[in-house]
Amino acid sequence: MSPTNYMIILSTLATGTIITMTSYHWLMAWVGLELNTLAIIPIISTMHHPRSTEAATKYFLTQAAASALILFSSMTNAWNTGSWDITQPLTSPSHILLTMALAMKLGLAPLHFWLPEVIQGSTMTTAFIITTWQKIAPMSLIFLTMNNLSTSVFLLMGLLSSLVGGWGGLNQTQTRKIMAYSSIAHLGWMATISSIMTNILIMNLLIYLIMTTSVFLSLIISKSKTIQDTTSTWTLSPTLTIIMLLSLLSLGGLPPLTGFIPKWLIMEELILQNFNLLISMMAASSLLSLYFYLRLTYTTALTLSPNTTQTKFKWRFYPNTSTMFITTPATISIFLLPMTPLILL
Repeated sequence: MSPTNYMIILSTLATGTIITMTSYHWLMAWVGLELNTLAIIPIISTMHHPRSTEAATKYFLTQAAASALILFSSMTNAWNTGSWDITQPLTSPSHILLTMALAMKLGLAPLHFWLPEVIQGSTMTTAFIITTWQKIAPMSLIFLTMNNLSTSVFLLMGLLSSLVGGWGGLNQTQTRKIMAYSSIAHLGWMATISSIMTNILIMNLLIYLIMTTSVFLSLIISKSKTIQDTTSTWTLSPTLTIIMLLSLLSLGGLPPLTGFIPKWLIMEELILQNFNLLISMMAASSLLSLYFYLRLTYTTALTLSPNTTQTKFKWRFYPNTSTMFITTPATISIFLLPMTPLILL
């Protein structure tokens, strides 16, 4: 794909998200989601490979079905109430359909079936876009319609997502699939708190985007597609290895790193709401996620791939491996926890 076409597609992708975030009419929100979907399809299928074609097809069918559900639920609500406003209270069948559609858009369990396969069939850069930028538009709709969505359904989906994200990533050897199940687990925490306190939801989403950006940039620079590939990161760049190590631990929610902030605030709020059993199960599921983060951290920091030379570093480095863009997200994803009291004030 030529750079001009790629920039046009990225501009369309950004435009679709912005339209959805700023719209108060269901048709405009739907148009933004469709622009988003149609723009990401060529990016997924850039690599002319059967896996890329399969991933693009799965993504298109899933997102088209979710968009159709959103359009049908908004039309049903407009038929009953006479209003297309997003903030308009939804009728009973409409809010159930909208909840299912947004869960499918995000990849919440049990509607997560498409996310790991699409991520695995995409390039690392495309997987980064799907797990970060593509979550913003559905999350903005959840933020706008939270008072009209089913709280119990979101709590159940949040619990299932945290469990599926923890269990699914245990036996994975591909870093893209590990990041896909990591995304499912983090979305579960966001879905749980979305029906209780939207301010924590926004903070959780921002921290998730920053931490995922830091990890994906580390994987892209080091060209680590499998866990075995991470063993050669130290020979490429010791600094990058340390950044990847701390970013992975932060993504796992290990204190005193930034990733502990959303889990801490969500657990505190759920305890205040007397969801003791729910938060106990989610905390246990986060230990499963922390295990495969620690396994990835172990292979990155404490193991070395077989080497035929006696040098500690690679004699030929990859071209264009600038670490300039990783500095800011890595710093935020590692050192934000001490500033949390100031943020909460």
